[in-house]
Amino acid sequence: MSQPVDAIIFDVGNVLYQWDIRHLYARLIDDPAELDHFVTHIVTPEWHFQHDAGRPLAEMVEELTAQYPHHAELIAQYVPRWLETIPGPVPGMIDMAERLALLGYPLFGITNFGVEFWDMFRPTAPIFDLFRDIVVSGAEKLVKPDPAIYRLAIARFGIDPARTLFIDDREDNIASAIACGLQGHVFRDTATLEADLLARGVIENVTT
Repeated sequence: MSQPVDAIIFDVGNVLYQWDIRHLYARLIDDPAELDHFVTHIVTPEWHFQHDAGRPLAEMVEELTAQYPHHAELIAQYVPRWLETIPGPVPGMIDMAERLALLGYPLFGITNFGVEFWDMFRPTAPIFDLFRDIVVSGAEKLVKPDPAIYRLAIARFGIDPARTLFIDDREDNIASAIACGLQGHVFRDTATLEADLLARGVIENVTT
């Protein structure tokens, strides 16, 4: 039988909100082959993740533009139009978070997110008004799955990790969180999460 759960920690990208660089550049690049090449070799998730770790966007964009001058106009669109990389919430997950909050569970977040983009995104996502605190990697210059970010969150949130469930879409992030004493759920979709929450006794029913 699993440990009781007193608090919930959510990841943000691809747990609560969808994120896909292609969603922006599909609007700017008509040719499918060119689009594939651009988002797998030029403006890539790996390049973006430098910002999650705390690197300034202006520095990143300048360096990438110097490396790919023929794509300067497309690269220049990334920062001002970045919110277009977020198609919307993951289906069902905003309702899930609201239901958990109504049930009285303290909600927290641990997200790999750059500070500049977080400042753009946060005002568009009122669900986070229900969260007590969110650890943002770019602000701390610590990124998942580094155990240090979980230790920081546990101390800052004032939680008992053994009675706290962390929900993230990456197995390596969950493995590291569990090693730090948290409970973990590798997120695939809302229905699978709901089944796990039912099994853990966190909810009786989240349907209305």
